This record gives sequence, C-alpha cells and structure tokens, in this order.
Amino acid sequence: MLDDVPRDPFADDPDDPAAALGEPGDPEPLTSAERDEAMTDLADVEVFRSLLEPQGVLGLVLDCPECGEQHYFDWELLRGNLRQMIENGRPQVHEPAFQPTPTDYVTWEYARGYVDGVIDTEERR
Repeated sequence: MLDDVPRDPFADDPDDPAAALGEPGDPEPLTSAERDEAMTDLADVEVFRSLLEPQGVLGLVLDCPECGEQHYFDWELLRGNLRQMIENGRPQVHEPAFQPTPTDYVTWEYARGYVDGVIDTEERR
C-alpha cells in the first residue's frame, strides 16, 4: 500500500455507506498501454504541480463522464489516485473537494498549454 496517498475517510468505519455495495472484486490488471498512459499522466501531474502550484493553483478540474459534473482534485489526490491506479488497477475511494473555489483549479488542457508555453519560452532563450 502507498504511504503517501490520502486515507479512505471511511476506513474501519462500521457505518461506511459503501459497505452495502459489498467487497469489490479484484480489479482487472491494467494493460501495458493503460499502465503507460497512467505513468505519463503521473509525470504530467508532477510537472503541472511544479509549475502551477507556485502560481496559486491548487489542482485540476476534470469533467466526469459518469455524472456529467466537474470534479476538483488537489495535487496530492491526483497523484495518489494515479499511483493507486498503477499499483492496483483502480483509483482509491476519495472524498470530493468540499466547496472548492473554481478559480483555484485549472483544466488538464490549460495545464498542458501552460507547460508548453514555459517550455517554448525557455527554448527561445
């Protein structure tokens, strides 16, 4: 188990609301391509954080294909979820951000564009 991922807020709670769902089965292992993609995403998150956190960005906002809403993830949660996915084939259970300030988060596309701009600027120097 990873020591640096946020702990399940309902771990060891006899009133865990997910208990009614039963124990999840063993996840399917990631394919080589899925693992490579998750590793690339993890590396991207590390770069995004190193450049955007000093600018006051707390994390990324991602569109959820399941519910159609936006979910706000801080850097540690993103990192932990990706590492958990790489190790176990699925992200860990987590609590969503509580009343996030949307202007504190950026999209993946914005973060990618920001990094590309920084790289272009450095190459021109």
